[in-house]
Amino acid sequence: MWKRLRDIAAAGRIYLRALAKWLSVALMTGMICGAVGAAFHLGVEYVTELRAEHGWLLYTLPLAGLAIGGIYRLFGTSGVSTNNILEEVHSGHGVSLALLPTIFLATILTHLGGGSAGREGAALQMGGSIGYQTGRLLHLDDSDLRTATTIGMSAFFSALFGTPMAATLFAMGIVNVGRVYYVALLPCLVSSLTAYAVSVSLGIEPVAFAVALPALKLGMLLRVSVLASLCAYVSVLFCAVIHAAERLASKRLPNEWLRAVAGGCAIVALTLLLGTTDYNGAGMSVIARAVEQGEAAPAAFALKLLFTAITLATGFKGGEVVPSFFVGATFGCVVGPLLGVPAGFAAAIGLTSVFCGAVNCPLASTFLALELFGAEGMLYFAVACALSFVLSGYSGIYSSQRILYDKLKAKYINVQTNGDRPSR
Repeated sequence: MWKRLRDIAAAGRIYLRALAKWLSVALMTGMICGAVGAAFHLGVEYVTELRAEHGWLLYTLPLAGLAIGGIYRLFGTSGVSTNNILEEVHSGHGVSLALLPTIFLATILTHLGGGSAGREGAALQMGGSIGYQTGRLLHLDDSDLRTATTIGMSAFFSALFGTPMAATLFAMGIVNVGRVYYVALLPCLVSSLTAYAVSVSLGIEPVAFAVALPALKLGMLLRVSVLASLCAYVSVLFCAVIHAAERLASKRLPNEWLRAVAGGCAIVALTLLLGTTDYNGAGMSVIARAVEQGEAAPAAFALKLLFTAITLATGFKGGEVVPSFFVGATFGCVVGPLLGVPAGFAAAIGLTSVFCGAVNCPLASTFLALELFGAEGMLYFAVACALSFVLSGYSGIYSSQRILYDKLKAKYINVQTNGDRPSR
């Protein structure tokens, strides 16, 4: 009996030491990511407002592209992207601290000049860098450093969007689809909540939308299912265009400086041609209008995709997630009413479904919808995400993401997104 008690006590000490370790990493990472995330959020908001007040800043976009290239050369981070963060979690390649200032400044410059990009690409890179460096500071081993990188990703995502549950599940599920390391659950959740609290205390309002969610009825559920299925194919198109644009730009314009100038000039020309700045920057106001007012131009989703593809393919920085929100929300807002789905609710379904198809994270996408739109439509969003996940196949916005298990049968496949489809 005494031996059994000693064994229980020894096991308890092991668990307590592990708990203390992960809580230390999570709290430190969450506080740093919350503060840096708030500064980043305010910086992006400031330059967006500045560009709205001074339209001539649009013409500086080609120069911003050159400046971004120079910053990456200066800090020795050329070619580093969100895929490198995922590779650290895969195989422990390490994350340079220099990535933090480069992606921060590059994203700010992109938004200042009116490039079409989001914020989460910067969030995952900065958060991953902070988490990795915090782990090194605390002398974690290689395996734990990978978890620390995930902790940082969840914290920064939460700081920017104010969605701690979605951030936790997104960071845990984005690297390997079909396998989740639950050792990261508690520290990711703690870091997300900490970063959320810090960002809110610094004046950052969580992202949320006011939308009327219909009562659960079979007819509406079937119509939502059709809309979600269409959105799955929109997500495939979204990923295909983004990656094709990157390959085409690199092939046709191998000189990165010329590529940046050409991309900046193309965005300026398109903006002047359309006579609107709706497709510059992140486009959160357009997303809000689609969800809350049920208003969107019929071609808005296609135009945003074009603007985003050119921006990211030519060297500007930011991310693809908020553009996927834009594409999904505007597509759903336009197509939903044709299926008998209220426009605002359809925009919410579209936003969630296209995001899910693009990132292959159905649980994170479902919780994102609950945190953005409210829990009343939980079953609608869950069904939409499930359908989008299956029907989007093996595409994705992150080429380093691995799909470990087949989406159609319980079979281990271990393929990269956008690679060869698994044999049946």
